[in-house]
Amino acid sequence: MATIKDVAALAGISYTTVSHVVNKSRPVSEPVRLKVEAAIAQLGYVPSGVARSLKARSTRTIGMLIPNGINPYFAELARGIEDHCERNGFCVILCNSDDNPEKQRNYLRVLLEKRVDGLIVSSVDGDVGIAGGLAEVRTPLVVVDRELDSVPADTVRIDHVQGAWLATRHLLELGHERIACISGPIATPVADMRLAGYRRAMRDAGIAPQPGLMINSEFTSPAGYQAAVHLLEDVKPTAIFAGNDVIAIAVLRAAAERGISVPGQLSVVGFDDIQISRYVYPALTTVGQSIRQLGETAAEMLLRRIISPNSLDVRRLLVTPSVVVRESTAAPGLKMPTRSDA
Repeated sequence: MATIKDVAALAGISYTTVSHVVNKSRPVSEPVRLKVEAAIAQLGYVPSGVARSLKARSTRTIGMLIPNGINPYFAELARGIEDHCERNGFCVILCNSDDNPEKQRNYLRVLLEKRVDGLIVSSVDGDVGIAGGLAEVRTPLVVVDRELDSVPADTVRIDHVQGAWLATRHLLELGHERIACISGPIATPVADMRLAGYRRAMRDAGIAPQPGLMINSEFTSPAGYQAAVHLLEDVKPTAIFAGNDVIAIAVLRAAAERGISVPGQLSVVGFDDIQISRYVYPALTTVGQSIRQLGETAAEMLLRRIISPNSLDVRRLLVTPSVVVRESTAAPGLKMPTRSDA
């Protein structure tokens, strides 16, 4: 790989002059500039970003940690972050921890070693270790989608409790009472908040939530599908509130396989409003806000923090979602088939 000294030797000038041309740090004559550019093109020289960042004390890069790259929610979130950063001259290094706390902490260390200018973190639920690590970090930081109470960082997230309450209330207003909830993993903050919103809506309607109607699941399609099978075959609710859209889409699949019509015999509501929820059949009623806009907002907060690291108070932005009514919900209708009917 060609070095700056190789360029200088080919051009017949000092490597300091080459540096001035490359970094635009001092004016040089037009003939000299052309000689340097010709040598760079001939050798295929690429300036060292590391060296330039050490001198400028900025890498123009943002590190982003997400817990699950397979989940479309995080893909859309990352796209919003990348769009905003790209428009403002920053690159994003995306790290997917696969819901693995150890992998998440390793990625955090790598990003800090690379001297990123800022971090956007959507943490693995229940990872106490990263909270302790981030509390010591002086790099500008925004936490998105989840909260880390011990970390004094800017935060932007959806109001999970209110969103789940809205989803459940929508089903109650349609006339459903036997409403099941497939929440996320046990003892994780997002799942707990969405379950709390479901419970509150049921209590507000004067209906005691029944333990058999509440079931935990990972925020994945396979786990959501298994939870749906159990509910549809053994519990038989008239409606299901799913902890996210990925689970809700798995519910649609499980219902179709059993000859249960949606929304004729079963209403389904998801959470997040991922893009594909508009295109499944029937189109999914869900709760959310623009995920890409959420990412843009997080990126905007981070870039402001990078520009003025000490002049801004910590901001905690809580976004209230809304119900997006599509085709998967309706008033209670036909009786759900029994095993002998299916």
